[in-house]
Amino acid sequence: MSKKSYEHRKANTTLTIIRADGSPLAGQTVEICQTRHEFLFGIGGFDAVELAGGAPDGTAISSERWTFLEERFEKLLELHNFFTLPFYLGRYEAEEGKPDHARVMAGAQWLETKNVTLKGHPLCWHTAWADWLMKYSNREILEKALRRIERDVTLYKGTVDMWDVINEVVIMPIFDKYDNAITRVCKELGRLGMIREVFDTARAANPRATLLLNDFDISTNYEILIDGCLEAGFPIDVIGVQSHQHQGYWGAGKVESVLERFTHFGLPVHFTENTIISGDIMPPHIVDLNDWQVERWPSTPAGEERQAREVVEMYELLFAHPAVEAITHWSPVDGLWLKAPAGFLRADNSEKPVFAALREKIKGEWWTKESLTTDENGKVSLCGFRGDYVLKTTGGQGRFALDGKNRELTVVARPHEPVDL
Repeated sequence: MSKKSYEHRKANTTLTIIRADGSPLAGQTVEICQTRHEFLFGIGGFDAVELAGGAPDGTAISSERWTFLEERFEKLLELHNFFTLPFYLGRYEAEEGKPDHARVMAGAQWLETKNVTLKGHPLCWHTAWADWLMKYSNREILEKALRRIERDVTLYKGTVDMWDVINEVVIMPIFDKYDNAITRVCKELGRLGMIREVFDTARAANPRATLLLNDFDISTNYEILIDGCLEAGFPIDVIGVQSHQHQGYWGAGKVESVLERFTHFGLPVHFTENTIISGDIMPPHIVDLNDWQVERWPSTPAGEERQAREVVEMYELLFAHPAVEAITHWSPVDGLWLKAPAGFLRADNSEKPVFAALREKIKGEWWTKESLTTDENGKVSLCGFRGDYVLKTTGGQGRFALDGKNRELTVVARPHEPVDL
């Protein structure tokens, strides 16, 4: 993949660097370093709830466990600026009227201090839904589901402003693994009726939120569903594509095909749940990934090297496509979901080869760091990857964002401003 392929991720600007008194910083060397990508490099952040909010029963976790989780997030935060938090109703509100708000909010607010973007997953899904809804009529179930969306989108506004609003609608009305409240309602309303209800409610609760439709079914059925939603004018901001590859990496050809099929709608695309494993791949006859139940699913040295190559190739393809705004690797650590060896870290928090390989991309090839000299007017020209920046001079430090919207920016270099590079 040539560097030219990433030019759309960059922006050009002329910086005018001034002192606090307004005079230009002329003839000075300035160090300019990116601090955050505009592109969202994501990871599952579920453990932040335990780290900041304590155990599910409300008790504090041990100091050893806290230190262990803090070490985990210190590593994850090195590469990721985007974290997904859990809002499965069957766990978030296992007992009606007693949502796990305090713990989840604590996790969200802790991550918020790390200057990352947060997403809630999911507001509506037929799986991991609350059993207590089953005693109600379909009309009551819908009303309670919508009030839940209204409640949580409102409560977290300003901290969590991105949501997977509804998950896996293609299969929702025909899901037959077990009876559940949401499938009952979706059968009655139809897919489009269900989507309209939940999206309208989420949009009313937070007009500025980024709202996703998300699905694992990347067949023509999902394309038809998206087309119907857009034709009906539903307030969908982003198309979410799941890419759990337990049965082997898709390969460049399939990734490019999926991109072609889901970017032609004219909406941004997020790869919301990506999984590439570092052990033996799942047998091809398994249809539902959840049906593959094993005692152990170890990572292997050969598998880890393969995972590193495949993840890097997929990230290169996605970062090169202008319609893609985000990619989330679903499992930060091996064994968290279906015991799959899918993490960027091992269970003991040690880094796998994929972590180093991505570091070379995200904080190397795709990262801007320059040493420039201002002219007599305090100006320098900069071309860099879009995102947040800090500049340092002998006279002070300042911050700015490179987003392609401003061909000229003025930055005040203030003395004694602490900057974490």
